[in-house]
Amino acid sequence: MASSLIAAPDGGALTRRRALALLAAVGSAPAVAVAQGDQRVRLIAPSSPGSGTDLTARTLQPGLSTTLGAPVVVENITGASGLVGLQTLARAAPTDMTFVVITNNLVITPGVMKAFPFDVTRDFTAVAMLVSIPMVLVVNAARVPAKNAAEFIDLLKSKPGALNFGSAGMGTVLHLATEMFLDEAGVKARHIPYQGPSPMAAALIGGQIEFGTLSLSQAQPHLKSGALRAIGACTAKRTSVAPDIPTLAEQGLANYAAEAWVTLLGPKGMDSGAVKKVHDALVATFSRPEIKNELANQGSVVNLGTPEEARAIISRDLLKYAALIKKVGLEPQ
Repeated sequence: MASSLIAAPDGGALTRRRALALLAAVGSAPAVAVAQGDQRVRLIAPSSPGSGTDLTARTLQPGLSTTLGAPVVVENITGASGLVGLQTLARAAPTDMTFVVITNNLVITPGVMKAFPFDVTRDFTAVAMLVSIPMVLVVNAARVPAKNAAEFIDLLKSKPGALNFGSAGMGTVLHLATEMFLDEAGVKARHIPYQGPSPMAAALIGGQIEFGTLSLSQAQPHLKSGALRAIGACTAKRTSVAPDIPTLAEQGLANYAAEAWVTLLGPKGMDSGAVKKVHDALVATFSRPEIKNELANQGSVVNLGTPEEARAIISRDLLKYAALIKKVGLEPQ
């Protein structure tokens, strides 16, 4: 059934009407631009303090400030599923040192929102892919006897539509990662959306639902306790943070690969020299062991790429998720 909710950066959802109202409000607010000669760097996290993008931005902040030789200010500009933060970036001049740290809801939301106001491949400048966040398909260990993908697919085929899977909200990356699994496996299950990953995880652990996709960092304590069992990693290759969990791809779903990522965007028309300056600063920052360790503690894997690679991944995933959204019948709202 189609939902009137839009994916939010922290895994929740938001109505389209409220999203557009918030965008209208920010569009009428006075601009806060970085003037020529002002060396302040704005790092916008379009989500609340403590969220994934906020933690990534704050982890990078000291190293970027040192490398760039300028103060880096992290700003939480929330609202409208991250669109208010993107609106702020869209209004920045090409010479402004203003950036947004954003997840791959950037490439999902255009498929589930009719009035998505940006062309993400043209309205911003891709600076770098920053980190990836491995995900894992898990089951409630007490309710589901399957121990691998083949056994789980057989179980789903024997009970078409009988098992329930949860998500962090309709149209979120956790939802679509599971839909991708069902599509690749040729099986059916019933979707139960929750308001964010934490309520969904609680329902999974409590047995209200049988399975779902979680970030590896959120799932690991419950895998260790035995409350949940991993069916397979969603990554294309085994992840270094959990090398003992086989991927779904290596278990027979050859075309399956789903991964959450965080990328850095700058304003449209940003000078290539400025892009290189910031990218070089990111390379230097990510080379520091304490930065890598802190990101690992947050469940992130450093995946720093070039601006060209970031643009390619954004373009690829826009097409990938748009096709999946259409195939599983999610109607844009």
